[in-house]
Amino acid sequence: MNKVLVAGVDEVGRGPLVGDVVTAAVILHPDRQIVGLNDSKKISEKKREVLFDEVIQSALCWSIGRATPQEIDQINILHATMLAMKRAVDGLSIKPDFVKVDGNRLPDWQYPSEAIVKGDGSVAEISAASILAKVTRDREMLALDEQFPEYGYRQHKGYPTQAHLQKLYELGPNQAYRMSFKPVQQALSQHNGAIHVV
Repeated sequence: MNKVLVAGVDEVGRGPLVGDVVTAAVILHPDRQIVGLNDSKKISEKKREVLFDEVIQSALCWSIGRATPQEIDQINILHATMLAMKRAVDGLSIKPDFVKVDGNRLPDWQYPSEAIVKGDGSVAEISAASILAKVTRDREMLALDEQFPEYGYRQHKGYPTQAHLQKLYELGPNQAYRMSFKPVQQALSQHNGAIHVV
């Protein structure tokens, strides 16, 4: 009898003011155990990078999904997150029999599935997805930091820390921001709707 193929899905980046919301879907290989999987927020950056490579090399298949700041502004962050999750699962090269999603909501899709609160710390497939999504998004924030070093993305990864908000109000938003988010709207109005460019 064939084993049931379970995909784990998680998102990273609902709270930041800038960049995509990034999701990942992972079907782990039944014969290759990955030691140390956990909620990506509970693992050091160094350990996440090691596990990222291990998941990519040994998973049966994996896929990254995303929704852009423009999509987030159009349909709101919750719907954009669901859309990104759907894109991640649809992008898998093998169709899963069942999907386990971190959190308390499921996208509107045809897959048999379950939402699991704190699943990123208790379900290996979701932990793996959590790590892929987190490392992918963090790397994108580092790339954005090179483009716009004055905002300090390397430190805060786009989250609304005090230092980030100070820079946002001082400089105004650039094109990577989510314009519908309140602090960004406030910064825009301070700068008369002007977008910061380099």
